[in-house]
Amino acid sequence: MMPDQTAPPTYLTLDSGAGHFATVMDIGATLLSCRVPMADGGSRETVLGHPAALNNDPARGYAGAIVGRYANRIAGAAFELDGQRHPLQANENGNQLHGGADGFHRRRWNLDQTAANRVQLTLCSPDGDQGFPGEVQASVSYTFSAHGVLRIDLRARSSVPCPVSLSNHAYFNLDADHGDAREHLLQLQAPSYLPVDAALIPLDALLPVERTGYDFRAARSIRGGLDAVAAAGATGYDHAWLLSRACAGGALPAARLQSSDRKLAMTISTSLPAIQFYDGRHLHTLQDRDGRPYPSYAGFALEPEFLPDSPNRPEWPQPSCILRPGTSMHHFIELAFQANA
Repeated sequence: MMPDQTAPPTYLTLDSGAGHFATVMDIGATLLSCRVPMADGGSRETVLGHPAALNNDPARGYAGAIVGRYANRIAGAAFELDGQRHPLQANENGNQLHGGADGFHRRRWNLDQTAANRVQLTLCSPDGDQGFPGEVQASVSYTFSAHGVLRIDLRARSSVPCPVSLSNHAYFNLDADHGDAREHLLQLQAPSYLPVDAALIPLDALLPVERTGYDFRAARSIRGGLDAVAAAGATGYDHAWLLSRACAGGALPAARLQSSDRKLAMTISTSLPAIQFYDGRHLHTLQDRDGRPYPSYAGFALEPEFLPDSPNRPEWPQPSCILRPGTSMHHFIELAFQANA
């Protein structure tokens, strides 16, 4: 049964049973809130939200939503597969971003709470959706364990060969005040990154991070990294990093983020091969939960996914993003939180 697209949003709250709570909305399968207990007995919100009045409004952007069919950018809003060219709907500078203007982030998903700490949402994307071929059946589940791990499972099946890359687009800020978060420490287990052009489309080849401002293999402040890339003439971070092979299957966390006061840390583990880091410099265009503009750099997107423009770059050293009939896609993202005194 198709959900009613005109009805008010539906919300469900997950309770880990150990003081962790997450709120999920059916529109966009969106993670609206993720609160974790602190060592002092309080709790802290870890993701940016927006006013409830915007929950049905595209002005909320991608914050917390599941993006797809293809997370990130596809150059020229087109790809060729098995000898056939597929034009897509462009929604950014002649390219397609996050599956198009009416991508999965704007859809009302079917929502089903399967346990107090788990929710599952499903979506049918029809043939031709935003230009993509075939029908895709997608699902996402959020599960909050008593160990402080929020697990996001992403699944899909397709009726014809099609690129599929789903991700969650939360903006993270582990500070208590959700102000400028550039004093967070970030670590990425990634030896190479993708340079981009002015339209944020990847250039030809991955480059090593060594001796650059893109090297987060050892934890460094985001402000320090931004200063380093600015000195080299770059405007900031909206890039993809190819993760170390040691991260495959979640064996090693792909990323670690630590709050400015060092009282809260979050690790990200994933089965996906890459991670996009966006520094949040334009977040002043979004409103917080009270309707006030966020400051620039109020949060950071860390999106596990396939490398951007992968449908046009089959030579890149990662598994194929092409989902074929008779097979299924299953990837996971795990957010693990640890509070310190």
